[in-house]
Amino acid sequence: MTLRLHAQQLFDGHRFLHDRVLTIAGGKIIGIDQDTNNVDVQTSDLVVPGFIDLQVNGGGGVLFNNSPSVENLKLIMAAHAKFGTTAMMPTLITDKVEIMQQAADAIAQAIANNVPGIIGIHFEGPHLSVAKKGTHCEDYIRPISDHEWHVLSRQDLGHVIVTLAPETVSTKDIQRMVKLGIKVCLGHTNTDYETAQGAIDAGATGFTHLFNAMSPLQSREPGVVGCALMNDNTSCGLIVDSFHVDDVSCQLAIKTKPRGKIFLVTDAMPPVGTTQTEFALYDRTVHVNNGKLTSTTGELAGSSLDMASAVRNTHKRLNITLDEALRMGSLYPAQYLSQKVNECVRGELTIGKQADMVMLNDNLTVNETWIGGKKVQPTQGC
Repeated sequence: MTLRLHAQQLFDGHRFLHDRVLTIAGGKIIGIDQDTNNVDVQTSDLVVPGFIDLQVNGGGGVLFNNSPSVENLKLIMAAHAKFGTTAMMPTLITDKVEIMQQAADAIAQAIANNVPGIIGIHFEGPHLSVAKKGTHCEDYIRPISDHEWHVLSRQDLGHVIVTLAPETVSTKDIQRMVKLGIKVCLGHTNTDYETAQGAIDAGATGFTHLFNAMSPLQSREPGVVGCALMNDNTSCGLIVDSFHVDDVSCQLAIKTKPRGKIFLVTDAMPPVGTTQTEFALYDRTVHVNNGKLTSTTGELAGSSLDMASAVRNTHKRLNITLDEALRMGSLYPAQYLSQKVNECVRGELTIGKQADMVMLNDNLTVNETWIGGKKVQPTQGC
């Protein structure tokens, strides 16, 4: 079936265009023209590439760790699709190896069944620094073993990201992960600049939630933050919610890193898409207070952020141009996952790309979300 969609306003991932008709078939864009006759769908909203979130712990009342299953993946995805997310990396935080195996099984099944939006898995831990564990359970933080390698060596998981502390693994371990096609990110680490740089030299390519849970930039020790800002070829996930990172620090990172090397993430927890005021994390209770998630000990415990809000915050709070804020939520994470920039299948609305689209109103809230050329649901201005 072929569908023709007339967008009065279109951002294709590179530039703003007017009165363009997208021809969609087989879930992909097969043509773009200006012939507005015989269209199936017409919208005055701004049509932009779907948002891609590489760090999602939960949503819709579900925490991935608590019950890794295909059905719960669908619930998490549906909650975030309301806010423009069309592709995500469900994220498993530090847990028992049995839970890692269950999570991997669920992801593999979701991908095999073509569950819309599920493109891989992000293992955040368990090889982390206890000093920078945040809300991760110390009891489950451990050295890498054959049990973890059995999970990480699977080839049916789609894209795989592993967040680790380089002081807890060897450079040979990092090299082995890279050879398996895994994107290695540094995070929850208290290491020094030299050790972090050694991990980059071994093949690590990213930094998880920049500034949070990592050794800071200081006058005589650049730390992991300094390593992130110095290495132009690495990418950084950034949580722009006003709780995790000060606006000026966000602006400094965006100004310092080369264009395309900062992408937005949510680090979202179960409350996204719900009215939840608390939820269980391990054996603790996390409270939601005016959008801020904190554990009983006062630590930040993920976020209630969605990708549409992250883009709005980046544009309106950080004074980043709208086109760049949109790229930070779509094109740049897609490019990070791809081996080569021109191999991206998502992140832009051009011929040959996946027809993942979001329709934004004048307030930059989401009216509709489309995945693979199909409308997910009306979202009523989320």
